[in-house]
Amino acid sequence: MDPNLANNPELLQFLNQEKERAMVNEMVAKLTSVCWDKCITSSPGSKFSSSETSCLTHCAQRYMDMSMIIMKRFQSQ
Repeated sequence: MDPNLANNPELLQFLNQEKERAMVNEMVAKLTSVCWDKCITSSPGSKFSSSETSCLTHCAQRYMDMSMIIMKRFQSQ
């Protein structure tokens, strides 16, 4: 690691925040793609049907639950 970087806590904090932001954006993009493909079976009109809304909600919740399980497992190793 560059010694100038190690001596700059504000820069390190900024880089860590950007890394976390990128990870969240990647997770949201993946979640959107997976749940859209699973739950939206036709071109949506101005609103989602109740079954599509329910499917999207459950899909997102399962995705987030599994992400938390995976993160906890990696942290425990």
